[in-house]
This record gives sequence, structure tokens and C-alpha cells, in this order.
Amino acid sequence: MGNKQYTAAIIGTGRIGFTLGFDRKREQPASHTMALLNNKQIELKCACDKDKESLEKWQKYVKKGNKNVLTFSSSEMLYKKVKGLDIIDVCVNEDGHLEECIRAIEYKPRLVILEKPVALNSAEAEKIAECARINDVPVMVNHERRFDRNYMAARKWIPLIGEIQTVRAELDSGLRVYGKEFEKDGAYSLLHDGTHLVDIVRFLFGVELRSPEVSGIHRDEKGCVRNFSASYTTPEIPHIEIAMSGRSKFFEFRIEALGTLGKFCIGNGISELYLREESRLYTGFYSLTKQKIRLPKKSGYFSGMIENAVDFLSGQSELVSPLEDAIRDLKVLEDIKERF
Repeated sequence: MGNKQYTAAIIGTGRIGFTLGFDRKREQPASHTMALLNNKQIELKCACDKDKESLEKWQKYVKKGNKNVLTFSSSEMLYKKVKGLDIIDVCVNEDGHLEECIRAIEYKPRLVILEKPVALNSAEAEKIAECARINDVPVMVNHERRFDRNYMAARKWIPLIGEIQTVRAELDSGLRVYGKEFEKDGAYSLLHDGTHLVDIVRFLFGVELRSPEVSGIHRDEKGCVRNFSASYTTPEIPHIEIAMSGRSKFFEFRIEALGTLGKFCIGNGISELYLREESRLYTGFYSLTKQKIRLPKKSGYFSGMIENAVDFLSGQSELVSPLEDAIRDLKVLEDIKERF
């Protein structure tokens, strides 16, 4: 196989599509463009964006490695001019997902990559899924923590901590959790960040989250939800809690799991494992001791997603983050929202 086995196009050269690749504090690659360029089996051939300035910056950067890269002001024009692309990577804003993803699917590439969340709501997401079925085009969704080596390690810790008693997943930020008027563009954290929180809980523990008991709802003076806690009981785990704050002056994302033999905590900048050992403090008792663990130098969260896409196209792997799973995440979020 050659170094450029698959061809790709970027739909959207904004923040997640391109410019996060210049954030010096983030692990790189941190954008779809940089991740595609980083993979030697992919040739990034073209991109489109309505923002002329953004597109020009993208072209100038990508041309350093590919003088023949093309740009277009619309996806319609791109699809008319460029034929036979293997991968279409859709990374526009949430309110453009339905239109652009369907357009990408109808082009009939070998794979569509879609930035999360799938759409503004599950009804739109189901339209994407139906289009994908009709055209027999697979769609993978960028729920990046599924590809993060730290979370992969945490999956291996689950048997070590015994029978799971409780799981708490929390996300704290300064963005409103929910406001009805923001449904038109998805500018609320229940959708934007909550999709990650719900998805990684489902992925790590293999559970489905249904019929939540929602409490702790706090609204601001405009009626927007700023705090909530949703509790679940599943056949596998007796208590799972999803909690979000939209009035914190910091950003935090973490999952804590308590088992009968230990516990772990994983999240942004956190990766800790505690196991049961004979207590140093009390005769005849056991205490939890923090374990020395070897963490990966890089999580590979974005590059891992693209590697999975290549492995899928090569017939070596199934999609780690398929469209169907991402639609289930949306339905969990809508189930919570109905109880506000």
C-alpha cells in the first residue's frame, strides 16, 4: 500500500475543522485538518467554507505539503468538480449538520466523518441515518474520548475495581446547560458537551441510560438551566449520575467509578486508579491505595479517530464510534431535557 491510499475533503475550515490545530496548549493534532494531514495513508485534496478568509488561511497552510489542493465556497461546487473522494469529513456548526451530512452521503464516498453531535436533535439525526442506509454509506462520529488511550486504559481498570457500585460523570463550565431559544443553533452545553459525557459513560461501562430521575435543577434569571443532576439505575450498575453545571468559572470533565475493590477517576488532566490493599492505619482493615500507573505520553484522541477510519476502509476494523451509537446519545440528552 502507498502512503496516499485514501483521498479526503474537509467541509468546514473553522475552529474544529482547522484552527484548533494551532492551539499550543492542546495535544496535537487537535483539528480534523491536522489529523488528516498527519495520517500518511490519506491525501487531503480539497475543502470548502462560506468564510472566504478562513478558506484562504486553510489553503495557504495545506499548500505547504500539497500544491494541488483545491478550495470551494460551497460543498455543492466541490462535489461537482472533484470526483471519487474516499472520505468526506463534515465539521461545520451543529445547525448545518443535517444539510451538509446528507449532501456528503449522497456524494457516495466510502466513509463520512461527522463532528459531534450528530445534529440538533434526534429527529434530524434519524434523517441522516436513513439517508446513510439508502445510499449504503457508513458514517462515523467524532466522539473523541472513544479513541483516547487514557480512556482505553480505564476500560481495562473496570475488572480490577470489582463490581461497580456507582458512577458519577460531571461536566462543569460557564456555558448555559439548556435554554429553549438556543435549540435552533445548539449553543447550549447539554448538547455541545453533554454528548461527550453521555457517550463516554455508555462506551466505558456498556450501559444504556433510560428514564432518568432529574433533580437539582437551577435556572438563571432568563430561565436557562444552569445546573442539573440525572440519576439512573441499570441492570449492570445500581447508580449512575450525570451532572452538569453551567455557572462554573472553570472547565472540568471527569468520570468517577466506585467498585467493591477499588475506584478510578478519569477526565481532562486526570487519570487515577485506587485499589484495595491491607490498611497501614488499622489492623484487620483494607484501605484504597493510589496505584502507580504508566500513562501514555499522548492520548492520540484525534489521530486515533482518523486511524480507525483508515483501518475501517482497509477492512481491518469496525467503526469505534458509529452513527447509531451517537444517535442513542442524543436520545439520552433529550430524555433529560424533557424533565426540565
